[in-house]
Amino acid sequence: MKTEKEEHVTTEAEVVVEAPFHGDILEAIFSRVSLIDLVPASHVSTSWNRAVFSSLRHLNKLKPWLLVHTQRTRSPHLTTTHAYDPRSNIWIRINQPSIEYVAALRSSHSTLLYMLAPSKLSFSLDPLNLTWHHVDAPPVWRKDPIVAAVGKFIIIAGGDCNFEDSPLAVDMFNLETRSWDTCETMPAILKDSAASTWLSVAVISDQIFVAEKLSGVTYSFNPRTKSWYGPYDLRPSGQNIIFSVIALTGSRLILVGLTGYEETVQSVKVWEVKGERLEECKEMGEMPQPLVEKLKGSCCLAAVEATAMEDVVYIHNPSNPEELVKMEMGEDGFCEWKSIKNVVVNDGRRIMDRFVFSCWSVDMEVLRRALMHKNPRFSVREIDH
Repeated sequence: MKTEKEEHVTTEAEVVVEAPFHGDILEAIFSRVSLIDLVPASHVSTSWNRAVFSSLRHLNKLKPWLLVHTQRTRSPHLTTTHAYDPRSNIWIRINQPSIEYVAALRSSHSTLLYMLAPSKLSFSLDPLNLTWHHVDAPPVWRKDPIVAAVGKFIIIAGGDCNFEDSPLAVDMFNLETRSWDTCETMPAILKDSAASTWLSVAVISDQIFVAEKLSGVTYSFNPRTKSWYGPYDLRPSGQNIIFSVIALTGSRLILVGLTGYEETVQSVKVWEVKGERLEECKEMGEMPQPLVEKLKGSCCLAAVEATAMEDVVYIHNPSNPEELVKMEMGEDGFCEWKSIKNVVVNDGRRIMDRFVFSCWSVDMEVLRRALMHKNPRFSVREIDH
């Protein structure tokens, strides 16, 4: 039998447990909860749903996810997908069946995943790549071409072709008519670099921008006119840029470049490029030197790749995928830099895996659809600090 004092303590505790959270307190709690856990929380009650979305709007806003896909280089070429959520600073493993193997998995302009084989083109355009489309391969077979999605078109340009084919050939697939069409060939000056190994791609509105990584020479392609325009010189004068790539943040075309010399990289900088002839180049930020050293690792820093969405740019060194660097642009023009440990990489798998990076804006609706999909499950992987 409980004493009167024990009975009082129990009752008081029960009252505390049963007391509902309201307004600012509930929003503050939700601001510390991961996005995947906010989905079920939003279904608890109307007040919880309101607090969840208020928290996302005002306290801890959504930020684009970085997706890291791995594909085993040997048969059966199994794939895995992990996502980094900068809002919660966590890695999430997306457990789903391995992607059906067609060819080497690749990415383009941050939001397109694809595999190109002699008989088939497979691609995915949804945020978590849960849906794949399969169409016939283009008329001209080539290895390592540029692949880009613009509106209802999938463009395949350049690449290493057979002897009788042009390395500058351009084919365009219409998603509505499901048919291929031949376009104007790539500019002749790109003949020796007409492959995704040497070119970076950004899709802005209704056109594609293609830039040589070593020289910075840039052209644009309009699928409506099926024609190429340029050349443009994106690189700012007075900067000894030895390597650069382009990407899209919001509606801005950006240039990420290495300055210095091949033997000694001095800095990693980001510029915004604008103007009718892309002649205006404004420096947005310079990566802190300690992060440059982390990006370099035990390897040399001869190249970088950039994956971007909205106001976030993820930069990695293809030769050292263990370290990633995030640059986030604030409303006041200030850039925040952060190093991220790539938890997907480990010594036992790196040699056997191909790493492919993409970036997407993931919100509550995207996660709801994903949870209703065939069988994806999400599991959180903590970051080692």
